Amino acid sequence: MNFLTGLFDNPGITKALPEAVLETLQMVGISGFFTLLIGLPLGVFLHVSAPGGLLPMKVVNRIVSDIIVNITRSVPFAILMVTLIPLARLITGTSIGPVAASVSLSIATIPFFARLVENALRDVAGGKIDAALVMGSTKMQVVTKVLLREALPGLVAALTTTLVTLVGYSAMAGIVGGGGLGRLAYNYGVQRFDTQVMVVTIIIIVALVQIIQLAGDFVSRRVDHRSAAGTGRRSRPSAAAEGISPDAAPAGTAREPDKTTV
Repeated sequence: MNFLTGLFDNPGITKALPEAVLETLQMVGISGFFTLLIGLPLGVFLHVSAPGGLLPMKVVNRIVSDIIVNITRSVPFAILMVTLIPLARLITGTSIGPVAASVSLSIATIPFFARLVENALRDVAGGKIDAALVMGSTKMQVVTKVLLREALPGLVAALTTTLVTLVGYSAMAGIVGGGGLGRLAYNYGVQRFDTQVMVVTIIIIVALVQIIQLAGDFVSRRVDHRSAAGTGRRSRPSAAAEGISPDAAPAGTAREPDKTTV
């Protein structure tokens, strides 16, 4: 009971917590927007330029995939963020705060999301692509009207996974000057040994991840026409529900004459 009553007297919760939540949402929102804006076309390019794709470009694909995407994904985020501090200062004019941290967050998650997009596009049946090409569709039409539409549930799931990852990255960004819940947990929970702030911060982060995941799963199910077709089967209505007499015989069959006793 003392733990709950002490929450309202803790300045780390009453004053610093609302600002930290807004900073975390700001970091996730900004970096999520640029991740979707850049990562989606990058993932499409990785798929269509691969050997056997719509527009094979073996050399360019290997450069983008192996050098840019794989190397960026291989660097731990904490090291990557410290390395990108000069770039963040050049772009935003400052090296601290949620806006500056969004630069490193975006660069870290764009290759991650692009690889998820590439994997989602691979799941599209090749027969649908061939059918669209046979009917005279251009390659751009195949990408926009076949690939992206058929892979939409997987793309939504990929974006959901990326946003959840961004929440975790934003907490690490707070330790090196990014602000948000990570900085709050470090300043109060670690340096001041404030258990209340640490527990509340963990609860909020878990709740935020759960909200993102539930929303992503809901949207993914809504846009998945395959699952709707598979799970939306209705049981065959009974004859009485269709307004057909139970004694009525199917068309083309002769009814057995009534047997009466004399």
